[in-house]
Amino acid sequence: MTADDDLCTRPATELAALVRDREVSARELLEAHLARIERLNPQVNAVVTLDAEGARAAADAADAAQAAGEPLRPLHGLPVAHKDTHATGGMRTTWGSPLHADTVPLRDELVVARMAAAGAIRVGKTNVPEFAAGSHTFNTLFGATHNPYRHGLSAGGSSGGGAAALAAGFVPLADGSDMGGSLRNPAAFCNVVGLRPTPGRVPTWPAPMAWSQLSVQGPMGRTVADVALQMSVLAGPDRRVPIALDDDPAGLAAPLPERLDGLRVAWAPDLGGRVTVDPAIVSVLAASVRVFEDLGATVEDDCPDLSGADEVFGTLRAWLFDTNFSELARRHPDQVKESIRWNAGLGAQLSGADLARAEQLHTKLHERMVAFFERYDVLLAPTTQVLPFPVEIEYPTEIAGVHQENYLEWMRSCTVISATGCPALSVPGGFTPDGLPVGLQVVGPPRADRRVLEVGHAFEQATGFGRRRPAL
Repeated sequence: MTADDDLCTRPATELAALVRDREVSARELLEAHLARIERLNPQVNAVVTLDAEGARAAADAADAAQAAGEPLRPLHGLPVAHKDTHATGGMRTTWGSPLHADTVPLRDELVVARMAAAGAIRVGKTNVPEFAAGSHTFNTLFGATHNPYRHGLSAGGSSGGGAAALAAGFVPLADGSDMGGSLRNPAAFCNVVGLRPTPGRVPTWPAPMAWSQLSVQGPMGRTVADVALQMSVLAGPDRRVPIALDDDPAGLAAPLPERLDGLRVAWAPDLGGRVTVDPAIVSVLAASVRVFEDLGATVEDDCPDLSGADEVFGTLRAWLFDTNFSELARRHPDQVKESIRWNAGLGAQLSGADLARAEQLHTKLHERMVAFFERYDVLLAPTTQVLPFPVEIEYPTEIAGVHQENYLEWMRSCTVISATGCPALSVPGGFTPDGLPVGLQVVGPPRADRRVLEVGHAFEQATGFGRRRPAL
């Protein structure tokens, strides 16, 4: 490994300190990452739009500001890549769709703007499935993103390009979004960390349906501390966003503990019998979960009552898809993939009574989650039900002999948690005997984002799974 490669695999928190202490300049850090992207991205296909010259100008400006004694911001000099569904002013944003192959937004959306305001250096955009639909990253514009741990296998999705870019050392921080697992699933497949925050913790703006809480935006990093650092700049109120939380985000980046004494942990390997999980995943995680007892926690097999979660998620997602994509699919049926047209079609069939029933079930589900977390501090479960699969497959149609009816079924270990509204973190949970990553999902009580970060960090430090890098 060269010195430049070493820079590209260090945690963002360490890189920020190196820049702050002038041991490395923002320009030097950027050049190391650009060189690695040039050398390795062709085999991974994680970064689909690159603005090297724009990034160099921004890095030079960051170094000049530091030399002039200007106050340094939290992400000063750190290269970042944005999900290609997040609008970037002056930079191509395609949403993974041929309909937007040449779209260049006029302005940044909020999540991008906040990272820039915190001093991050925008390098480019990361690959997504078409309109972020599905947990496998491929599209007709750019092709499939490959898993850095095994070429030819999926990097997950829909934030698969971001997760692969992190694992491959192309950037130290990436952003994403998560409706049904799109931050957690690719994090698990690529052995990095992804947080689905509490809805409103990271405000989304602009948004056509700003009151909806099903899809959220959030961070990915190679360590939990990196994710916490990024959350400290992504979170915080915005009056344009009606569900935005007013809590001060600064505390999210405070030092994280390495012990979990007294923590009450519930372990649900199949979410109370609701999901089918590949036995290889359960085997890896069952051994890893024992670490929590070594950290001072008590662990019991238990699971909240998730009745109605599938209907809540399925109904609200279909409603959003009908709103966002039905007209587009009618106008361009040959340029919108079948799974989106199918999901939007389900939404078109919904009635007001269907939506009312979903919201009633949603309310009861929330009440049961609150009651469950009076007995436990966190819930642990597999992030994914399957291991990374060949990129040529659109989605797994079978898990352990159980047929999966559509492109959403195999993601239910994440989608049912999305329906609860609880914050959920995917942290590296171990490896199969043949070297494929497995993710552990840490679910907290409503609005307990800091807690899942604390628990994930202690587990991460005790196991070191996240320090295992792919052999690219």
